Amino acid sequence: MSNVSLEDIVSLCKRRGFIYQGSEIYGGLAGTWDYGPLGVALKRNITREWWKFFVEDRDDMYGIDAAILMNQNVWKASGHVGGFHDPLVEDLKTKKRYRADHLLEENGVSPVGMTLEQMDFAIREHKLKSPEGNGLGEVRQFNMMFKTHVGATADEASVSYLRPETAQGMFVNFRNVVDSFYPDVPFGMGQIGKAFRNEIAPRDFVFRVRELEQMEIEYFVHPEQWQEKFEYWLGQQKQFLLSLGLPEEKIHQVEIPAEDRAHYSKRSVDTEFDFPFGQKELTGLAYRTDYDLMRHQEASGKSMEYRPKDGSAPFVPHCVEPTFGLDRLILAVISTSYIVDELNGEKRTVLKLPARLAPVKCAVSPLLKNKPELVAKAREVYRMLKNPTADMPGPQMLYQGAVVWDDNGNVGKRYRRQDEIGTPQCITIDFQTLEDDTVTIRDRDTAKQTRVSIDNLKRMSGFIAWEK
Repeated sequence: MSNVSLEDIVSLCKRRGFIYQGSEIYGGLAGTWDYGPLGVALKRNITREWWKFFVEDRDDMYGIDAAILMNQNVWKASGHVGGFHDPLVEDLKTKKRYRADHLLEENGVSPVGMTLEQMDFAIREHKLKSPEGNGLGEVRQFNMMFKTHVGATADEASVSYLRPETAQGMFVNFRNVVDSFYPDVPFGMGQIGKAFRNEIAPRDFVFRVRELEQMEIEYFVHPEQWQEKFEYWLGQQKQFLLSLGLPEEKIHQVEIPAEDRAHYSKRSVDTEFDFPFGQKELTGLAYRTDYDLMRHQEASGKSMEYRPKDGSAPFVPHCVEPTFGLDRLILAVISTSYIVDELNGEKRTVLKLPARLAPVKCAVSPLLKNKPELVAKAREVYRMLKNPTADMPGPQMLYQGAVVWDDNGNVGKRYRRQDEIGTPQCITIDFQTLEDDTVTIRDRDTAKQTRVSIDNLKRMSGFIAWEK
């Protein structure tokens, strides 16, 4: 059974240490979430896959990590100060604000392509109320950036913003990368980092949040190449999602109409995914033209022209931007992997994560924790896998440390617990181990158990593989 609900996922994530509500002991803070020990490990594994796929394994990509706080003129030039808005409507009694487009959607009215005036008319026409049942004011624009001040003074000169996207850090460093490395066009810059958006109505767990993590690429091309590269990156995005184990039938590429595109985009395609709460955006691809580089060139007075090595005419490159929301990817991976099946006549919950993404690669246990000889032998095997040394047989584990000790409860309970967090393999040391140095290897997906010699335990490609 794979028809998992969002409530099931939220419960699992808290119970097993993947994701907690931010500031929970103080009643929480809406739109913020804290990643626990297993969530951090899953996040690191996904970012590792992304960085390898899009940066390390390519010859045309440069990594960067730009500052979160930037000169306020960056956001003025990019258009975010004047145009990064959401349509809001206010409850006339409580003064709470709500997304007008969300209210329309929830009441069966599609807001796609609507102007502010049209949204306002639709709310009046359908006599919509606030969630509290009160009347609503006029639909207005609301800037989503978090505003702050840098330094000891709080005047207009000290204004800065928590970045709403990581992209601008790459655009303002375009000249630096060109001067340092003189790459051939096309080339790209990749970055993983935090972004902040003052969402009025954060919802659906980590899907829509106020503090998020993005994995973005700005790929600079000759203006005549943009269509070819746009289609190429659309394919690369889908290929990466499939590599994470997401089912192809749940992935949908949706063309965004002109009236719903961001102010900088001439073409946008969203890759949407069938989440437990519906088909929603997972990744985005935008053709930003030369909008950003030209705006920064005009505002800063610094040239953003690229001079080809063959001596042909200089030009300001255009940009194709593939972007991924890391939190949404984690939610998609968990919801895909969450399975309820039946084992020995009992239902069990199991996360069938791809082995290279699993936070824990294997768990080591003594059959009985009150038998010192079993515990001592199990500890020996655990240390061997946890901290491999050069004199051990077989190749070294790529991801060291992804091995846990588990002696809590009986063996059956341990298996269920490890199934629930997605551990691919469990190793049990029993009395036969003391006689012949073999252990029991139990597979997560099939529950099949196999006897394996300790000498033949191999560490390969970040997960345990067994040589019989």
